[in-house]
Amino acid sequence: MQQGRREEEVLAAIERRRRRPHVKLMDERITLAHGAGGKATHALVETIFVRHLSTPEADAAVVSPVSGRLAVTTDGYVVTPPFFPGGDIGELALNGTVNDLAMAGARPLFVAAGFIVEEGLLTTELERAVRSMAEAARGAGVQVVAGDTKVVERGRADGLYVTTTGVGVVEHDLDLGPAAMRAGDRVLVSGPIGDHGMAIMVARGGLELEAELESDTAALHELVAVLLAAVGPRLRCLRDPTRGGVATVLNELALAAELAIAVHESAVPVRPEVTGACEILGIDPLYVANEGKLVAVVAPEAEEAALAALRSHPLGKEAAVIGELRGDPPGMVLLETGFGGSRVVDMLAGDPLPRIC
Repeated sequence: MQQGRREEEVLAAIERRRRRPHVKLMDERITLAHGAGGKATHALVETIFVRHLSTPEADAAVVSPVSGRLAVTTDGYVVTPPFFPGGDIGELALNGTVNDLAMAGARPLFVAAGFIVEEGLLTTELERAVRSMAEAARGAGVQVVAGDTKVVERGRADGLYVTTTGVGVVEHDLDLGPAAMRAGDRVLVSGPIGDHGMAIMVARGGLELEAELESDTAALHELVAVLLAAVGPRLRCLRDPTRGGVATVLNELALAAELAIAVHESAVPVRPEVTGACEILGIDPLYVANEGKLVAVVAPEAEEAALAALRSHPLGKEAAVIGELRGDPPGMVLLETGFGGSRVVDMLAGDPLPRIC
């Protein structure tokens, strides 16, 4: 009888311990056990992911239906280092996913995130990235509804990789893309280019600069909403110039539309410190990545309204018209220099700044 009571007490104590509401993560660094699906995984998920993202422990999220067309995007983030001036991989992944949806003219709703964690990563660094993602999600009005965590051996993941899938709703009838572009349309950028790529180079220790450079990572969906409200169907196309910068985006648009794009060098906004860093590295700022800028193509009669709309928002206050579309030569981007000449701005064979997002 006493033996039975003792067994019941032990089992009750085990059950209470198993269901205790405040699980603690005691490990200073991530181990392979954190990806094995047992107690260590449960502690990691509860104390970092559920705590900051409020994401339920489930393999799939059930969300309410929405009215309108859906936009879906997926992306991977392997930026090195994962923490850099002006941001980190968590914030970057959330903002980048939001921006991919925004370039389709969608209002972002949901994000699912996967974390590939290298054995040995400090748990404080993982929590820092997750917290940044959570703060960015709240700022963007987006829910992180599902996720996954995997742990790989030392030397297999360079600290931390993040993958994301985003879902948004398109609440208008516009199809924003190269097919809508016409000769005479104007090309705008929402602000100075090249900030993110140069900030990453500084963080890698590749540059010794007195000036401080910070990434421009930001969620652009509200800026897009302002632009859409101002010009409506006169907005032809949107792109975010990440890898390969503005030059690569314009080349992709010119080829897809079979039109030429003329860019006025003197009109392209670039911060002096970015210009200086690019000169040191021998890189044209047009090819440097951005994470908080957009390229917009609008009808010629909407140029002033589009520029005013962008400048009315904090993320677009330094917006500029940098060029226009022409009929010839089709598929090419031409830079009109300050000396009165012009040169072809082609796609590069490779990325001069790898691992920037």
